[in-house]
Amino acid sequence: MKCFIAGWIVVVSLLEGGVAMAMELKSPAFQNGGVIPKRYTGEGPDVSPPFVWSGEPAGTRSFALICDDPDAPGKTWVHWVLYGIPPPAHALKEGIPKQGVLADGMLQGKTDFGDVGYGGPMPPPGKPHRYMFKLYALDTVLSLKPGITKADLLKAIDGHVLKESLLMGTYQRK
Repeated sequence: MKCFIAGWIVVVSLLEGGVAMAMELKSPAFQNGGVIPKRYTGEGPDVSPPFVWSGEPAGTRSFALICDDPDAPGKTWVHWVLYGIPPPAHALKEGIPKQGVLADGMLQGKTDFGDVGYGGPMPPPGKPHRYMFKLYALDTVLSLKPGITKADLLKAIDGHVLKESLLMGTYQRK
C-alpha cells in the first residue's frame, strides 16, 4: 500500500494490530521536493549528498539505493546505483568515492554517464528536473559484482523488497 505523508512518498506495511510503520529516507542537504544544492550537481563538485533513514522492517539484510531523473530527454536517466549497504547502516555520508567496491563493502553500479558511482544532476538548460532517490530494504544480501546497471539491480531485487522509500529533489540548470 502506498501512503503520502507530508510530501514524502513512502511504502508502508501493516503490522499486527493495524499499526502502519513507514520507512523514511531524508537528506540533511535538501528537503523532499526541494532544490538539490549545486555542490551535489555536475555544475558543482559533483559529490554525493548525505542521507539518513529509519523505519526499516525486521528481517532487513541489506539496502540498495537508486537515483534517476524521469524528466531527462528520451529516457529516465540513471544517476546512481548503490547496493550491498549493510543493515546496521542508517546513513550515507557525503562524497562517497566513485569506485565499484567501497572500503565498507558497499558496491556501486554504472550510471547512464557510463561511470561507476554518483553522477549528479546536470539537466539541459530549461525547466527543473526531478531526481528520485529510492531506498530499498531487502530480505537478502545480494551476490552481485560492482558495475551493474539499474536494470540488473532491479532484476536482482525483484521479490526481495521488504519496504522502499523515496526522496525527491529538483535541479534546474539556467
